[in-house]
Amino acid sequence: MIFTNFNNNFTQTFTRIVITILLLTGVFSCDEKRQSASFSRMVERGYVTVGTLYGPNSFSLQGDEIRGEGYTGFEYELAKKYADYLNLKLKVVASYSLDELFIKLNTGEVDFLAAGLSITDKRLERFRFAPSYESVSQKLVFKQGNVRPRDIDDLTGTLMVTANSSHAENLQRLQQNNPDLTWIETSEFDSEELLIKLLEGEIDYTLIDSNALAVNRRYYPEVSVGFTIKQAEPLAWMVSKNSDDAILASLVEFFGQVHHNGTLLALDDKYYGHIEQFNYVETRTFIKAVETKLPQYQPMFEKYGQEIDWRLLAAISYQESHWRPHARSHTGVRGMMMLTLATAKQMGIKSRLDAEQSIRGGSKYFKRMIAKMPDRIPNPDRIWFALASYNVGFGHLNDARIITQQQGGDPDRWVDVKTRLPLLQQKKYYKHTKYGYARGKEPVHYVDNIRRYYDTLTWLDNKSKQEQTVSTAALEVSE
Repeated sequence: MIFTNFNNNFTQTFTRIVITILLLTGVFSCDEKRQSASFSRMVERGYVTVGTLYGPNSFSLQGDEIRGEGYTGFEYELAKKYADYLNLKLKVVASYSLDELFIKLNTGEVDFLAAGLSITDKRLERFRFAPSYESVSQKLVFKQGNVRPRDIDDLTGTLMVTANSSHAENLQRLQQNNPDLTWIETSEFDSEELLIKLLEGEIDYTLIDSNALAVNRRYYPEVSVGFTIKQAEPLAWMVSKNSDDAILASLVEFFGQVHHNGTLLALDDKYYGHIEQFNYVETRTFIKAVETKLPQYQPMFEKYGQEIDWRLLAAISYQESHWRPHARSHTGVRGMMMLTLATAKQMGIKSRLDAEQSIRGGSKYFKRMIAKMPDRIPNPDRIWFALASYNVGFGHLNDARIITQQQGGDPDRWVDVKTRLPLLQQKKYYKHTKYGYARGKEPVHYVDNIRRYYDTLTWLDNKSKQEQTVSTAALEVSE
């Protein structure tokens, strides 16, 4: 897990939730009209208003064809599930500024904040929190190639963090025992912008949460970790001390439910399950290949990837062959999409070494794998299952799904099935399956790699489109 603590002792947490609900229920009985007023208005108007931060972890306006077009982000999706849980619509108020969000919360413009906020002592003095759903650590980062700092005493340059963040609060605490520690707080830049300033040499260090670091290193691999400046901190949604207790009670109940039914685990896997490990060389090599190799083959991926997403097709091809038309393996698969001879014949491919034919065949075969998945399985799990089938075969995937169901897991959730696929390598399991032994760890790594490549390629593609739009607009103004 990217997060350092995924609520390891659910029994204790659930007990606390039950106690909290009982206490709050008691409060309601004393003054039900006053305590439930805000919640009643929320229900009456028909929507929940959430305050959040712009960014890949919380809320982004750029979705994709796998996660869905439009809005995306871990916090956004979790807030949407909360609104659905209440049978209400969701209204999002997004900002680049924590200060602005705190004001909106206290003035009642938003009902709560969902923005990856740590529970800190200072914040507890001003706000209340729903049950924690994850924990993250704080990392001090620097630019690859510079001297790595291993503790606070090694800091020799400019350290900049976002004002009123948990990072700033932590530095204030550390300064009590390290009086020479200095830093700059800014309300102008968010965490991703600070990473860009770091890479451009405008600052030497910044702090970032472990989950945000994992996401951003796919795009900025030169961001390196110096040391962990603070161990696990719980994350939670924030509510105003002036808000009514009914809102908090509903949050307590909601998080108890999503912890218990696996919804939170599945959402965590969707956004972070494939990026737990980071390889600097691999990431740099891929980004370079996007710049140098991909332009030659991109028209082909676009031509044959229209029904899925050409960027996903390109990610599959990179995982298979690193975009080498004459690639081959000892198992007999060959070409851009590494097709077997039998699969190539089934797909109507005459030459596996012809780049366009291989891409056409691989696209056709992958679409066939998607079509084989039960209709009840939604995206993105449907896509991950299809990728696993492309690698290990549909029969072996089904064997793993059956084992998952037998063990009480959900056979339609990738997060459950991927933990059972490696069991196909153990005789006590595969001897009871229809298709027998399989190297079950391989499809898990296979899917994770393609997901990373796809995310990076999607980000680079969107960035390129934005730059072209800006360039075109500037040209029009100059003319």
